[in-house]
Amino acid sequence: MLEDRTTASPTAPTVPSATPATHATPAPTAATAPGSETPWPTAYPSGYAVVDVETTGLSRDDRIISAAVYRLDARGEVEDHWYTLVNPQRDPGPVWIHGLTSDKLADAPLFADIAEEFATRLADRVLVAHNAVFDWSMIAREYARAERTAPVRQRLCTIALSKELGLPLPNHKLESLAAHFGIVQRQAHHALDDARVLAEAFRPSLRAAASDGVRLPLLECRPLTEWSDGGARIGRQGGPSTGSSTSSFSAYSSYQSGSWRPSRKRPACPFPNPGRWEDGKPLKQGMRVAFSGDTSVDRELLEDRAFEAGLHIATSVSRLTSLLVTNDPDSGTSKTTKARAYGTPVIDEAAFGQLLQDVAPAETPAGTPGER
Repeated sequence: MLEDRTTASPTAPTVPSATPATHATPAPTAATAPGSETPWPTAYPSGYAVVDVETTGLSRDDRIISAAVYRLDARGEVEDHWYTLVNPQRDPGPVWIHGLTSDKLADAPLFADIAEEFATRLADRVLVAHNAVFDWSMIAREYARAERTAPVRQRLCTIALSKELGLPLPNHKLESLAAHFGIVQRQAHHALDDARVLAEAFRPSLRAAASDGVRLPLLECRPLTEWSDGGARIGRQGGPSTGSSTSSFSAYSSYQSGSWRPSRKRPACPFPNPGRWEDGKPLKQGMRVAFSGDTSVDRELLEDRAFEAGLHIATSVSRLTSLLVTNDPDSGTSKTTKARAYGTPVIDEAAFGQLLQDVAPAETPAGTPGER
């Protein structure tokens, strides 16, 4: 068993024991290819960093509160692993999800303090994560705040890889991927255990891809070179906000002070509906976005993030819907059926997360009533 290399305060939560990836039991649909018999694709990367981060939320001003990295060799074998808590210098967000309170994070290092060690874990490797665009975006922003650059040039999303392999998953949650390969989750939403589970699932997936000659869905990572927090909220869990945001949407917090539960009632979107989203173009503020089926990120948090970007969260699909986000377009739900009938564009969660990184501003001033 590998040693748990932890950079955290003495008050950090008990970390579940990390089991080497060799304990995973591959499912028959993605049998591991014997390394001695199957030629390994020369175009495949030479190493991977399987990453999971827990955060205070999903918006651009949210912070990392814990991070874990499993380093794997070219064939997915575990080399070592590392875990740390991070003091976000603000409220910890959805404590009921990740379990990290302000008290537990008070003595944890700041991100700037662990940035160098984190970088050594990522250097010269492909970043692997479940819904990788989210983990990469959070990491890139933290490095930009610390006036540094994350040493990552490519990422691989395990949701995209599972689609390439045609794995018969009921949805794209990490727990479903784990169950497919017979991997036991010990503590969901704990960065170290989530990274362990993903590392164990990635190994047989990688070998199946190599055996079948599948091209890995690698995407370029473009580091941020500058950053402005714009007055992000600072404070302790449950306490009043002491900062203000320059964004009208950031001002409407995803978490209401005192209750610390996802907000279910949002103000009306102030922007007019610019119409349907077009492939190859950015989202625009005011677009009506509907969601259907399971998502790897908690639905309430995903909707909050879309709202804060200036999008209208639609509860149903109509002729006015700009876009439907679903990881299972063939599910036959009422939303996917209507989307096909109306010709509404449909994309998956990972693609939507990428589009959320750069939402175009509304063409009319905020406050002008849009189509509802």
